[in-house]
Amino acid sequence: MSGRMRIDAHHHLWDLDRRPQPWLRGDALEPLRRTFALPELLPLLDAHGIDTTVVVQSSASLDETRDLLATARASHGRIAGVVGWADLTDPDRLPGVLAELAEAGPLVGVRHQVQDEADPQWLDRPDVRAGLRAVGAAGLAYDLLVTPRELPAALAAVEELPEVRFVLDHAGKPPIAAGRWEPWAEQVAGIADHPNAVCKLSGLLTEADHESWRPADVLPYARHVLASFGADRVLFGSDWPVCTLAGRYADAFALAEQATAALTPDERDAVLGGNAFRVYSLAGPGERVSDQATE
Repeated sequence: MSGRMRIDAHHHLWDLDRRPQPWLRGDALEPLRRTFALPELLPLLDAHGIDTTVVVQSSASLDETRDLLATARASHGRIAGVVGWADLTDPDRLPGVLAELAEAGPLVGVRHQVQDEADPQWLDRPDVRAGLRAVGAAGLAYDLLVTPRELPAALAAVEELPEVRFVLDHAGKPPIAAGRWEPWAEQVAGIADHPNAVCKLSGLLTEADHESWRPADVLPYARHVLASFGADRVLFGSDWPVCTLAGRYADAFALAEQATAALTPDERDAVLGGNAFRVYSLAGPGERVSDQATE
């Protein structure tokens, strides 16, 4: 069913009139301090042949997740899945919370802003590990939002929880603007060694210099992701509207096209849609991909 389906596997929506986004602080993020709703995104998806999307949480809020699930239900298939938030540090309640959310809409994954935790080893905590196991037991993916500071703990989680599907967001946020390569490149390659992990080709624009970036600054990092994970374990995501800090939706899509230009047509189709369909067990007309198909 995935065929040549184009899927944006990572974007955000928020309504500041309904609830705040605590991370939107400082002058650099001022352009994002407004509401971003689906009607603004749809023309961008249509312009780039994107059939459907995965919307991702942006705050540690069950209410936000419920809102995103409701938006997905009302989107006429334009949003096929939601990566929401739930409290990993409360593993006793977590299975029930996940079941309730899954009843409310197409919940396909869970994410937490690990990069904002003071402790770089937050993913190593016993309660968090128990929460990750609960996410896996619910048949959901877990999106890793980490920087190089947290990548060692992310690698340990991926190694020790082979039953959980991990999705590395934004390629682990490489230090593109600084022009640094290590230890990011080795850390990402280490995560790629484990078949229960995949990686999003997303968010790289905003890791480059927002004013002066060129494709040549970003593409080596994207190509390292593809070389490490292989074309069957990389997912395109725009990271809209965050990508607009450094460019346009068209720029994010063009970078993905350039990074995948040397792949076969089937491999390119996988990165631009098929892998997201499989990894997130997205629904096609009248069907749902089984969790086993993602193993």
